[in-house]
Amino acid sequence: MVDVDAQSFLVIVTVAALAALFAAFVGRRLALPVVVVEIVAGILVGPELLDIARPDEFIDFFSNLGLGMLFFFAGYEIDFERIRGAPLRLAALGWMLSLALAYSLGGLLALAGVVLSLVFTGSAMATTAIGTLIPILSDANELRTRFGTYLLAAGAMGEFGPILLITLAFSTQSAATNAVILVTFVLLAVVTALGAARGAVRGWEMLERSLETSGQLPIRVAVVLVFALAALADSLGLDLLLGGFVAGVIVRVALKGREVTVFESKLTAVGYGFLIPFFFITSGLKFHLTALTDDPIQLLELPLFLALFLVVRGVPALVLYRGHLDRLDRRALSVFSSTQLPLVVAITTIAIDQGHMRTSTAASLVGAGILSTAIFPLIGLRLRGGRARAPAEQEAPAPA
Repeated sequence: MVDVDAQSFLVIVTVAALAALFAAFVGRRLALPVVVVEIVAGILVGPELLDIARPDEFIDFFSNLGLGMLFFFAGYEIDFERIRGAPLRLAALGWMLSLALAYSLGGLLALAGVVLSLVFTGSAMATTAIGTLIPILSDANELRTRFGTYLLAAGAMGEFGPILLITLAFSTQSAATNAVILVTFVLLAVVTALGAARGAVRGWEMLERSLETSGQLPIRVAVVLVFALAALADSLGLDLLLGGFVAGVIVRVALKGREVTVFESKLTAVGYGFLIPFFFITSGLKFHLTALTDDPIQLLELPLFLALFLVVRGVPALVLYRGHLDRLDRRALSVFSSTQLPLVVAITTIAIDQGHMRTSTAASLVGAGILSTAIFPLIGLRLRGGRARAPAEQEAPAPA
């Protein structure tokens, strides 16, 4: 039996509701991402401050479910038909350039004794929190714009690339074994996608009718797919993030041309209304605030990593997208792409468990991720201005 801390569970649920209320109230004047409020609130009620909630196995279970759902939505929003061509090509090139920059800077930090491992530190800096950005972009009407297409592609690479790194490089198994396991998972995922697409074609009318009944069959099928692929990935020794991400891609492929607002709305309610806040609030509960405050020197690492996020993910956007986006949009893309958090949490957790990262370094990286999520989207939206309202087909590329 798993011991359940009912008080901590209640505190997290209450904090999730209050965070949404606070973000909605402040949103009248400032577009503050609710995930930032959730993390900060988690730190506030956590063991190092008010100490009215603590993580346990039961809460960690829901946190992992929320993380899986977060990456499901990241995969679901990626329409490969839409991002193929120049957006996907530039995104892949940009992420490889980011990885080279990240490992170079990580190597310099390791030589200076600031960090222990250039691989783990560099990998953490080469991410993009597109799953976290999606609700912000959706609320700002950015997802369907031409700019949004380039950003989705850049975010997909900034999230999927590091997931593959976690799967292949950070596992204790051999590289050859990991490669075979990954190929097996991909083949099973492709078979699942083909089966889901055929099933959706034949039975979509029945599925759509059940959306207005207590059966809610499409929602239940989607949830089963998320957890089944996450369980499959875990059983194969892969990271559950890969399972959630691939599940989102499969659902998008299966529903191609049949997406309905009511389905997306209800699925979003399950994810963002309940499960995903658990991940962010629990991340706040686990944040090692004293690791930063005990040593003022360590506190300086936080703004350092925040600046390096901009260098690693922002510079490629500024350089590679000339001729595709105007100057303001390139700047907006650079700050949006530099927004990081979920994968930073995942990578630093693995690094600490394997003894490749100090607790203070992990706290600085996660703290920088929190600040990037709080600051960079606001700057990006300000740089975009009113152009977010224009539909994609009406947005023509401006001269550089």
